Amino acid sequence: MLKDIYVLGTGLSHDGSAVILKNGEVAIAIEKERLSRIKHDGGNDSLAIQYCLDALGITMSDIALAVQCENFVIPERNRFQGERIFKSYPKTPLHSISHHLAHAYSTIGTSPFSAFNILVIDGCGSPYQQCTEDLYPLLEDLGFSENGLHGLICEKDSFYHYDGENLKVLFKDFSEMDIPKGNAVQMPTTKHSIGGFYAYISQYCFGNMSDAGKLMGLAPFGNKNVYTQEAFSFENGRVFLREEWKTSLKNPALDYPTFQKSFQYYADIAFWAQKEVEKAINYIVESRTSLNSDQPLCYSGGVALNAVANAKMIQNGLVNQLYIEPAAADNGLALGCAYYGWLELLKGKRKQHNGNTCFGISYSDEDVAKTLKSSFPNLNVTHFKNRSEFLSTTAKLISEGKTIGWFQDRCEFGPRALGSRSILASPFDERMQLHINQNIKFREDFRPFAPAVLAKDVHLYFKHGFESPYMILVDEVKEEWSNKLKAVSHINGSARVQTVDGSWNKPFFDLLVALKNISGHGMVLNTSFNKKGQPIVETPQQAIELFNESALDVLAIENYIIQK
Repeated sequence: MLKDIYVLGTGLSHDGSAVILKNGEVAIAIEKERLSRIKHDGGNDSLAIQYCLDALGITMSDIALAVQCENFVIPERNRFQGERIFKSYPKTPLHSISHHLAHAYSTIGTSPFSAFNILVIDGCGSPYQQCTEDLYPLLEDLGFSENGLHGLICEKDSFYHYDGENLKVLFKDFSEMDIPKGNAVQMPTTKHSIGGFYAYISQYCFGNMSDAGKLMGLAPFGNKNVYTQEAFSFENGRVFLREEWKTSLKNPALDYPTFQKSFQYYADIAFWAQKEVEKAINYIVESRTSLNSDQPLCYSGGVALNAVANAKMIQNGLVNQLYIEPAAADNGLALGCAYYGWLELLKGKRKQHNGNTCFGISYSDEDVAKTLKSSFPNLNVTHFKNRSEFLSTTAKLISEGKTIGWFQDRCEFGPRALGSRSILASPFDERMQLHINQNIKFREDFRPFAPAVLAKDVHLYFKHGFESPYMILVDEVKEEWSNKLKAVSHINGSARVQTVDGSWNKPFFDLLVALKNISGHGMVLNTSFNKKGQPIVETPQQAIELFNESALDVLAIENYIIQK
């Protein structure tokens, strides 16, 4: 019998994660924040790596090869923000790759296409001197002086073609880090970064660079033409940030009361920023795809999570076939590292991925029972032996207006709850939008929720009917449903839709089928199972704790239903 080959990928930037491939397929993966309970946690990778090893019942001695990626540095083998697990295993090969290359390989490993182009746009990639691809532009050719070769000049966006076996660089752009001038805005990343611009506006409106998702939710409340300055300029296929707009942003929200008091001001800023980002992304996509047209496009990097801009790319006819890597931000670096190790270093065969993005460990009914007995002995618990009965009971509770904590199978890998660690409710109950924000998630009341719908029914409710299994595209609610789906649509009638089929998301698919049998609609309000400032729950213990401290009515955890 052939020995199994394990390849470890580890990302040490923000949103750190670890992934292990077994014979070229994802066996286990976890984001560090799910374990440390610190949002966007990164740096030292021992916690995430150990989780993966334990899940597979192996040790580092079984790892054939490990590949790592950070952002600005190449992490030392034995120590990076604390002692690393590799210190005790000096014989395990450890290879380093650059930031955009890791993003690119995360799409290569998971893409449904055979040959395709790859676009990476993020806040900031690796320094020029640390890039590990072949044959990318010289800095002099991009207009940098000879002196610039010694400064911190980092990846801005990258464009590749993958022919099924080999990756070729078609274009890479770089930018110097920003240097503040007087009291003007300093970009948190490189001087001309689309992702950095969006992160700055997030910081300006919310006091946190990592709240880009909130910014998308705030933008539809803004008014058109209040701010008309152009944030970007475009030249020879490259995007540059202008200086002029920076001097007009003088009132950052220092706290939430400040934000609330001037809500419309910040909404107008968000509206403007979103439109400017859309223009910049469209320009890059149009410019890059002209280098190698008529190919499917795979897309990664943190900017690829902008669901509004993604939909505009399709609506504007810039792409016909689009795959967005679900863990497009830095949580996907480990995935790319692992696939680089398997495909490029070990020369393993590329295997077609089934679309799944749920890579964590699963918990049995016995695990749930043990948690209930040891920590929560006095809850109202029903254990279902019959799965159909469990599903129909849960569906009935949703249709009756109950809010459900839904905890099933393996946790999602990436920022979206896709039906493994979700909070669910009726999409037809308008009160749910305010109730869940205020009393369950304890977050800002303007933030919208997503509809999850059976893939075959998406065209019934939504204008474009995009296939959107990872909740990274925004659609529009059809006019005849606009007054009925206010719980899952935004103020402008948009909705960040998740389409669900049974190919890999079967527990969630089965629930939607049960809902359709009861209510006539295979659709549910779906949001992540967490509260403000907290990562998505990973364990039964965390799920039950959040159920107890929030206004959730029901917890459907494996084959248990717990009610208050």
